[in-house]
Order: sequence, then C-alpha cells, then structure tokens
Amino acid sequence: MSVEISKKPAGKNSNAIVAAVCLAFFTGMIGMAYAAVPLYKMFCQATGYGGTTQRVEKQYAGRVLDREITVRFDANIAGVPWEFQPVQRAMTMKIGETVQAHYQATNKFDRPVTGRATFNVQPELAGPYFNKVECFCFTDTSLKPGETLDMPVLFYVDPDIVNVPELKDVKTITLSYTMFPVEKNKPVASSEPVQGTSKTVSDTEANLGG
Repeated sequence: MSVEISKKPAGKNSNAIVAAVCLAFFTGMIGMAYAAVPLYKMFCQATGYGGTTQRVEKQYAGRVLDREITVRFDANIAGVPWEFQPVQRAMTMKIGETVQAHYQATNKFDRPVTGRATFNVQPELAGPYFNKVECFCFTDTSLKPGETLDMPVLFYVDPDIVNVPELKDVKTITLSYTMFPVEKNKPVASSEPVQGTSKTVSDTEANLGG
C-alpha cells in the first residue's frame, strides 16, 4: 500500500521572502533619503569637503604663527528680501589667532521674513583649516520689517595649513555666505523698503548655531 505525502507549494514561501526583502530595502532607501542631507552636512563640517569650514569646540588654536593671512568676506542673497553684507570686506590676522568678524542683515520687506545662511571657503582645500568657533550659519533667523541684525563670526585659521604643500603659500582665504529664505515665510515678488530698528545677536552657542 502506497502512502501519498502532501507537499505545500514552495512558491508561496519564496514569494513571501522576496516581498519581505523588497519591503525592507524600500524602507531603508526612504530612511537614507531623509538622512542624506543632515549626514552630508555633518560630513562636510567634519572634513571641510567642498570648502566647508569646520566647527570646533575649542576657541584657540594652541599656537600662533609669526605669519599673517588675509580673510576676505563675501555675502550673497538668494530670494530673501534682505540687505546682507559683511561689516568689513577683509581682515588680516596671524595664522592661529582667534578673531571675530561681523555680518549685517536688514529686512527690507513689509512683513517678518526668516532666512538661513549657508557658507563655503575658497580655496576649497583651505576648508578643513578654517575653524569656526561661533557662527550664524544653518540657523533660522527671523527679522521684523525694517529690522537690522548684527551677525558675528568667531574663527581662526589652523596653523597646520602651512604644512599642506598646496596651501603653504596661500595668503588670502575667502569666507562666503549665501542667505536663503525659509519657505514658511516665502516673500512675494515685490515690496516697499521700510525703516526700522537694529539689534545684535549675542555671541553665544545657543543663539549662533552651527
């Protein structure tokens, strides 16, 4: 007497495994997409990639060289109705010396506007050696109509820059900021200039951001 053994089709199990793997892959890709921007920002700030300056905790380089370097300051706007410029166009200091520069922004629109600044350094190879101690970059800044804001930047140039063959003879570095509007306060096409007051952002970590 023969006994027939019933076997369940293996196809259903295989399909379930494939579906689970695809779902996990799809979920992982979504997570990576959301994480890409902050991770890229952290990578640039840590390495100086693409001329991005580094953020440091210590306020001093530890040594100051008997050699000067000039830092030029540049400001641009991209769709935000502000006047945005450095208070002074250039500053000469010793390599390793901690100094403070100032930018200034004025809202020329007739309602509050929020902006956010990005930055880079030229030449790009100097990015890892341009160390910001305090800065207003990547921080949402809101200005009332006509309001003027003082925006300080505290920084130093790492003395190790002279050990880089491509940078050992560099005498000038350019720090450039571009101010973008934050979409929740997207301005309309035109507005009338307004008069207003001014204020200064205090030089604290909480106010200045990364």
